[in-house]
Amino acid sequence: MRVAIIGAGPTGLFTAVAMTVGDHDVSVVDRDPGPNDHGWWPRAGVMQFHHPHAYRLQVIEALQAEIPEVWHALLAAGAVPVYPPGQPGLPITIRCRRSVFETVLRSQAVAEPRVTLIHGHATGVTHERGRATGVRLGDRILPADLVLDTSGRAGRLSRSLRAAAPESADCGLAYVSRQYRLRRGASEGPTNAPPGLITVYPGYLAIVFPHDNRTFSALIAQGSADRDLAGLRRLAAFESATQAIPPVAIWTDPRRSRPITPVLRGGHLYNSYRGQRNEAGRIPLPGLIALGDAVCTTNPSLGRGIATSFLQAQRLVALLDEPGRDFGDVALAFDAWCTEHIKPWFADHVYSDADLQRRWAGGDVDISRRLPSDLIVAAAEAHPELNSTIMPYFMMRALPSSLAAIEPRVREIYAGGWRPAIPEGPSRSELADVIARTANRPARADRAAPRVVA
Repeated sequence: MRVAIIGAGPTGLFTAVAMTVGDHDVSVVDRDPGPNDHGWWPRAGVMQFHHPHAYRLQVIEALQAEIPEVWHALLAAGAVPVYPPGQPGLPITIRCRRSVFETVLRSQAVAEPRVTLIHGHATGVTHERGRATGVRLGDRILPADLVLDTSGRAGRLSRSLRAAAPESADCGLAYVSRQYRLRRGASEGPTNAPPGLITVYPGYLAIVFPHDNRTFSALIAQGSADRDLAGLRRLAAFESATQAIPPVAIWTDPRRSRPITPVLRGGHLYNSYRGQRNEAGRIPLPGLIALGDAVCTTNPSLGRGIATSFLQAQRLVALLDEPGRDFGDVALAFDAWCTEHIKPWFADHVYSDADLQRRWAGGDVDISRRLPSDLIVAAAEAHPELNSTIMPYFMMRALPSSLAAIEPRVREIYAGGWRPAIPEGPSRSELADVIARTANRPARADRAAPRVVA
């Protein structure tokens, strides 16, 4: 079978290589030409490429099951596996820059004889007798029996054919980050979670993501409507803020690390979900299927994006390999599976993100409403016995609905007056004062960063 995949991001590349096991010839089309001869890859149009990413257990399992060569190549490239304490079996995450992750995945796709990467701009999907027949690339046609749209949330090829608008909600967050490299002989700073260091304050959050090859990212996120913290995008303000937050300051101390990127701005973040059907509930064009971010995007702060995309890819490949199914049946079955297994993560973020913004605006825990998942998870801080239910959810082994079993108990905990501990560091207003004081201050000369990641 000839397969055309639109988009050479992680989802498109993973799907392409995974499909070759089923004896398919796959062409992957992307406007980005890939890394240059020196290995630098600006990845134009992919804002998040140089921002930090968390890779969940599902990503590791998918790679080891479908493309073990990529897993081994990631380790050889410096990615660091993280294991549960005292459990040296399957890692629960890997610490790695997305640029390294995607470069390794792309190299495997290039080396695969049945995968062809095409540098070009897909402008439409061709069709005959109500079925997709290929992809239009400028003035030529790439014939295909099946077209997969992995072009992302902003992709337009299948968007106009499906529901008129996705289900969508603003995450309410904006963020900035910067990459650093540890100096020779310097040790890492503190961590408190598998991805690294996660500190949540009333009004903002700060995260440090250790990566490969002694690199790491420092990230600060605030409410997207918070103008007082919007100045974090300025270099001097970001430097001052990272030094004002105690655990982050340990990592970014100039004696410990040096920056290797400018301050990187994050885009406007949305949770979104759009299935395969059109407004009439039908598959609009058999032979055209969307997956990855073209189906679901979630707040990146919990690192579920690549995990949910790889889960989709694995399910779709399995459906395509089932005998007796035509592409219309596959699309319907895939849509039903996504509704059951992927959409709940979208809904979980929509509810939790909205409640977090309400609390950041000064609201207290509202026990008159269903508790959001982040508050249920936080309650394990005081009552570790809750982890028997929380951890399967946290590891994405159980859907968000599984938390309903302990919500009544957690509600009692909050009703009794308990609240999550606030980590040491400046309040939101104190951080705003730090930013305001640095409005016209130049950045330290020794902290200036090259444009190219070293």
